[in-house]
Amino acid sequence: MNAGRSCPLSYRYGTSALAVCPEQVAETLYVVGGLYGNLPALDAIEALAAREPGPVTLCFNGDFNWFNVDHRAFAVINRRVLGHDATLGNVEAELFAPGDEAGCGCAYPEHVDGGIVARSNRIHARLKATAQAHPELVAVLARLPMIRRYRIGPIAVGVVHGDAESLAGWRFDVAALDDAENQSWIAAAFALADVDLFASSHTCLPVARRYRSGDRNRLVVNNGAAGMPNFRDDRRGLITRIGLRPSPHAALHSGRVSGVHASALAVPYDDALWQKQFLRNWPANSPAHASYFGRIARGPDYDLDRAYLPRLPESH
Repeated sequence: MNAGRSCPLSYRYGTSALAVCPEQVAETLYVVGGLYGNLPALDAIEALAAREPGPVTLCFNGDFNWFNVDHRAFAVINRRVLGHDATLGNVEAELFAPGDEAGCGCAYPEHVDGGIVARSNRIHARLKATAQAHPELVAVLARLPMIRRYRIGPIAVGVVHGDAESLAGWRFDVAALDDAENQSWIAAAFALADVDLFASSHTCLPVARRYRSGDRNRLVVNNGAAGMPNFRDDRRGLITRIGLRPSPHAALHSGRVSGVHASALAVPYDDALWQKQFLRNWPANSPAHASYFGRIARGPDYDLDRAYLPRLPESH
């Protein structure tokens, strides 16, 4: 297996699995993908939820671990996250995998530089060594599902880490969502999963796109990263909020599906504290510093118009 690029067969649940997944009812759902071990971001997300006017369900849809390779941060992140709903990401799935053949499990496409792939495998190997000292937490991670299904008012929401078919799938990446050759697959995925909205993460850059499938409006929302910057010169994380009521927080974008509000909420974490914690574990010349510190300090080369163009309309 090509470590870091191949997708293990165990990751492939198939789109129709979402149609028969047990359904949970929520008034407001926060989908938190890609926390990446950022404790200040977790504090900020829980503070946002506390200021909501009604109950909030938090679903951490994978990769809530990554940079938290010190034992305290590993334990704190996992104990707090596992107090909420959660699903596996490839990072968590490879923590209890019996071997290292898949590396980080990211299933990076070929356009991703090989140096990034190699460094991600090294980051994960260090995280996995930390995890081995916490068998009780790894045992809980091993029992997490790969997908979840929610009912929010009239709509069904499928929460995945990668895409509709696979834990590490890339077909909810911005390039794939805009690819004309991918449109028939997207329409079929909505029908097979019997959902109105897919909420994903994994690809680490946010995107939202509206579709018409059958006689219904549908939506794919990828929150990018809750624990890292998502846009150029903007050092905030991002989560997806889906709720019966409009968000009480300012949204970077928003729209409605059958009257249910879907919003991208910025996560205004303590950036100075996070950089200090990151550098303690990943100083200059470490693999995580080489791959991620530029993004942590300045944001990626990505902007709102690419993520949310066209803007989400008000659809019913």
